[in-house]
Amino acid sequence: MKKNVKIIIAAAVAVVVVAAFLLVLVNTADSSLDVIGKGSSTSFAEVLQKIPERVKIDDENSGYSLEAPDDTVRFIWSGDYSRSPLYDAMLEFDVQPFLDAGLDAGKLPDNYTLSGDKLLAGVKFEDGNVKEGAAATPLAAYERIVDQHRDRINYHSAMDHFGVKLDGGNMFEWAKDMDTNTVTGDVQDKDIVFVLDPEALIEAGVSPEKVEGWAYATVKVEENGKMVEVYKFLKPFDLNE
Repeated sequence: MKKNVKIIIAAAVAVVVVAAFLLVLVNTADSSLDVIGKGSSTSFAEVLQKIPERVKIDDENSGYSLEAPDDTVRFIWSGDYSRSPLYDAMLEFDVQPFLDAGLDAGKLPDNYTLSGDKLLAGVKFEDGNVKEGAAATPLAAYERIVDQHRDRINYHSAMDHFGVKLDGGNMFEWAKDMDTNTVTGDVQDKDIVFVLDPEALIEAGVSPEKVEGWAYATVKVEENGKMVEVYKFLKPFDLNE
């Protein structure tokens, strides 16, 4: 009987030890093994350093902006979600090419806002453990997205790009490694790419082939475990030009 009791106690201790070990592994994975999150922060920092003259404080949106080399589109991300007036991350771009192609802005969904001669396509993050105060640097503001809204960070394997997912299939993407990024005539092989999903714009009257300044092309994306080609509006840039 005593022998059986000792076996039961030993088994119970072993279960506790294993459970504690598994808990450590889970906590470690959560805190330090987010490869995509950490890798995206490193490569995003490289983009910011590559074009510092294009990275600016954006007081209106309580954050920072990265402007395209052709001055027609910006990626804006908030450093203080409690103060961002419309969206916490967005693309801001010239609306005229889309108006010329038939856009009726009044028919766009809520993730779009017309502001003067600009159209905003953004996302308002769901409430979470919001940190008090504004992020002190552009990179810190991006890392706040990684920390609080990890599901918004994407790795596009077909293009070897990281990205911030906005609502409605819109995105801002950048090369995982600009030094090894293959730049060809393909609009996808660029250092940064501003991406708009055409569906909502087409439903609002846009004839996609008539939009000037944006490439209307297919890209490979993963859906239900398979790679498929879908159409996107793309504005890509090689930062070494």
